[in-house]
Amino acid sequence: MTIDLARARAETPGTGNVLHFNNAGAGLMPTPVMDAVVGHLQLEQDFGGYEAAARAGAQIARTYDAIAELLGASSEEIALVENASVGWLQAFHAMLGNMTAGDKIITVEAEYASNYISYLQAAKRHGIEISVVPSDADGAVDVDALRNMMDDRVKMIAVTHVPTNGGLVNPAAEIGKVARDAGVYYLLDACQSAGQIPLDVEEIGCDALSVTGRKYLRGPRGTGFLYVRKSRIRELEPVMLDLHAASWDGQDSYEIVPTAKRFENWEFYTAGIIGLGVAVDYALQWGMENIHARVVSLADRLRASLASLSGVTVTDIGAEKCGITTFIKDGVAPADIKSALAEKRINVSVSQVGSTRLDMEKRGLEQVVRASVHYYNDETEIEKLCEAVDAL
Repeated sequence: MTIDLARARAETPGTGNVLHFNNAGAGLMPTPVMDAVVGHLQLEQDFGGYEAAARAGAQIARTYDAIAELLGASSEEIALVENASVGWLQAFHAMLGNMTAGDKIITVEAEYASNYISYLQAAKRHGIEISVVPSDADGAVDVDALRNMMDDRVKMIAVTHVPTNGGLVNPAAEIGKVARDAGVYYLLDACQSAGQIPLDVEEIGCDALSVTGRKYLRGPRGTGFLYVRKSRIRELEPVMLDLHAASWDGQDSYEIVPTAKRFENWEFYTAGIIGLGVAVDYALQWGMENIHARVVSLADRLRASLASLSGVTVTDIGAEKCGITTFIKDGVAPADIKSALAEKRINVSVSQVGSTRLDMEKRGLEQVVRASVHYYNDETEIEKLCEAVDAL
């Protein structure tokens, strides 16, 4: 199906209150997702939390299946977690457990701060070496350079698919080919790509992939998921185990569950998990190819409109771009632009150098305004955003 804009906006009540260009932060929740979350919370109020969860078994199971469908995976390869950071950290530290001092992690110039801090901690605690693959002329990962960096000490390639700033989409599948050829772990942060870009884990070739629910998937906050390739699951032991992830099968022994659920913990935000499943199904109903086409079209229009304004510089990079557009304006601090737009009920965010330090320092940027579109945005909203920026 194509995107029925009138329906999409009618099922997104927030579009009547704000011009929302902060979908890379948190997308506006559609009515079916809100109804699912509130409906389960009502059950918890009426019957109790445990009892409500028991009634919702089929809905919870559907969340696993919906995510698997979204990724081209199987449900046993899916773990439900609180957010992308939890999922990413669970996978990273499990992979790190199979590495030793002197081993290398290869990452990218546009890597997100939370991930890079973990690399630095691994270097400090375990003697792991961090190598950064250079970018190509357009700002994406230089795959040829990555291939030339591979040696016997490289044990992991860890990449942010869509960085927090710059509109860039890194070549995930090409990176996956390098990882597979070398037989090393490949960890992909898909926090900002899931929900706006079609993802096929077989095509990408990653061993693990982490996602949050609140961004382009338009799910509830406090939800996320982790994909772990079936062939890798048994060799990856999470650093944290509880009675959900493992069974206490003897006074001196335990057995870890054989599926990706080993990366979960017992306490679930059940209403949120149900809402996440509905959000994924909602995206699948529109069709990820349809969503992607409209998001890219709107973002291209936004970039061109902003670039035409006096004093405005679009700071996006990459031959392939997504729904994130970043820019600066002469004489006006990004934080002040955000505040001024907020007064007009226009939502944007600000990306700081501390979020992607290697990339932003290389480009001489301290802050940029980030405006991220989704399929429910319309062309009139883009015009209003640009008029407001031009008037500053």
